[in-house]
Amino acid sequence: MIRLATTTSVENSGLLDVLLPAFQAATGIEVQVMSMGTGKALQVAKDGGCDGVLVHAPAQETQFVRDGWGVDHRAIMYNDFLLVGPASDPAGIKGTASAAEAMAKIAKAGAVFVSRGDNSGTHQKELKLWRAAGVEPAWAGYRSVGRGMGETLTMANEMSGYTLTDRGTFLKFHSKVQLAVLVEGDPVLDNPYSMMAVNPKKHPHVKHAEVMKLIEFLTGEEGRRLIAGYRIEGEPAFPPWPTEEESQAAIRETLATQPGASTQEGPATQPGAATREGAGP
Repeated sequence: MIRLATTTSVENSGLLDVLLPAFQAATGIEVQVMSMGTGKALQVAKDGGCDGVLVHAPAQETQFVRDGWGVDHRAIMYNDFLLVGPASDPAGIKGTASAAEAMAKIAKAGAVFVSRGDNSGTHQKELKLWRAAGVEPAWAGYRSVGRGMGETLTMANEMSGYTLTDRGTFLKFHSKVQLAVLVEGDPVLDNPYSMMAVNPKKHPHVKHAEVMKLIEFLTGEEGRRLIAGYRIEGEPAFPPWPTEEESQAAIRETLATQPGASTQEGPATQPGAATREGAGP
């Protein structure tokens, strides 16, 4: 058995319920899933508490590898982030092209915004957007809840507030909440997911050979086929990167297009641009 620390957004989507039984059938290796935010997942990996991580915070992942904690950093799949909120849209953000501008409007209106507040990849993206908007999220309506994505969506719904969510989890939960997609499509909202093995030189007890089989499965033909075929209400939740070259370029490209990055030059076609149509990048 191997231990995989991954994000609540992946767990909430139901994708692992398709991937992991197929992996076990192919290899005989059982996977124990540890669901948490990206920041906590990377800390668990540093502590040697898992064999691999599947997360979505490129800057943190890159630092994790540079510091020697992770090896074999591979982009697996992608989706995008969405700004969702009540259909009445009290801050008037619907259709705003810039996610940062939409965040500034929410703050200016003093509207309720529910933050995951858990150092997850989604939370880190949210903080970058506030910085890009020049906003300190400290008004009375800003609620940091320290919860996973599904619970955060539920709380935003109960408070008639806005929140930032990944598309996969929102597709899974949207029939349970009265929240509308208000802002999407800004390239800074692209959301690649990557996997790394814990460095066996740091933690000799980890099952490196076994977790590498999982990485190879997810980036191989069968894994990509299963990821591409996984849909929620007809929409692809996490399109896979179709080639190894594109999967490696995805990490570099996403880092280059983050708010506050040293360069704002991104790829000619952003990873999330084809997501809504179900095509590959």
